[in-house]
Amino acid sequence: MGCGWLGVIFEWEGVIIEDNPDLEKQAWLALAQEEGKSPPPAFVLCRIEGVKNEQAISEILCWSRDPSQLRRMASRKEEIYQALQGGIYRFRSGSQEFVNVLMSHKIPMALVSTRPRQTLETAIGAIGIEEFFSAIVTAEDVHRGKPDPEMFVYAAQLLNFIPERCIVFGNSNQTVEAAHDARMKCVAVASKHPVYELGAADMVVRSLDEISVVDLKNLADTELAEFGSVEPELEMEEEEEDPYSSKSVAADDIFW
Repeated sequence: MGCGWLGVIFEWEGVIIEDNPDLEKQAWLALAQEEGKSPPPAFVLCRIEGVKNEQAISEILCWSRDPSQLRRMASRKEEIYQALQGGIYRFRSGSQEFVNVLMSHKIPMALVSTRPRQTLETAIGAIGIEEFFSAIVTAEDVHRGKPDPEMFVYAAQLLNFIPERCIVFGNSNQTVEAAHDARMKCVAVASKHPVYELGAADMVVRSLDEISVVDLKNLADTELAEFGSVEPELEMEEEEEDPYSSKSVAADDIFW
C-alpha cells in the first residue's frame, strides 16, 4: 500500500471525532432568532447537513443572496456553533488507532470539512494529529458542500490521485452520494444514522476499528474492476533474475 496507488479521504465530525448534531441545529435556530427569521423546521435542518453555511443560507433557508450578508451570517452561525461546542474534541472509538495504521502503511490521507480553515486547524492541533494529513480541504476551498462532490474531487487532486483510487469515509447519505458522484468508494460510519439507513455505501461500520487495511485493498480492487481502470503501475526495484529460476510473485506480495 506504500506504493502510492490508494488515497483515503476522511470527513472530520462523526468520523474522526465525536459529533453532536443537535449543536448544529441549535446554532441555526439561534441565528434565525437573531436575524428575526422563522425557525427552520426539522426537515429543512436535515437538508442543511453537510452544506456550506453560505449555501444553506442562500439556497435552502433563502434568507439572503447578498454576498456580504451571506458572509456575515455564515460567520455568525459558526461563532454560535463554536460557543456551544466549547472547543472540546474527542476521538471517536477506534479512529485514532485506524489513522495510525494507515500512517504505518504510508497511505496518504486528506481531511475534508465545511468548517472554516482556522476552526479545523485549531481542532486538529488540539488533539495532536496535524502531521497525519497530506491535504486539508475546508469551506474556503470549495464553492459548494455536499452532496456536490467538489470537496472530494479537490482533496483527490491535492493527494495527486485520480478519484477512482480514493476511498471516502463519511457518516451520511449525502457523503455517500457525493463520493459516488466523484467516482470514489465510500465507507459509511454509523455515528448519527443507523446502519440500515446507510445501505448505499460500499461498506458500513459502527467505528473505524471494524475495518482493516486489507478491507481497503479489497474495496480498491473492486473499484478498479468496476470502473474498468487499468491496474496502477508499481515502482519496484529491478533485480537480476536467475535465468534458471521460474520464481513467481503473487499480487498480494507486491502490495503488502
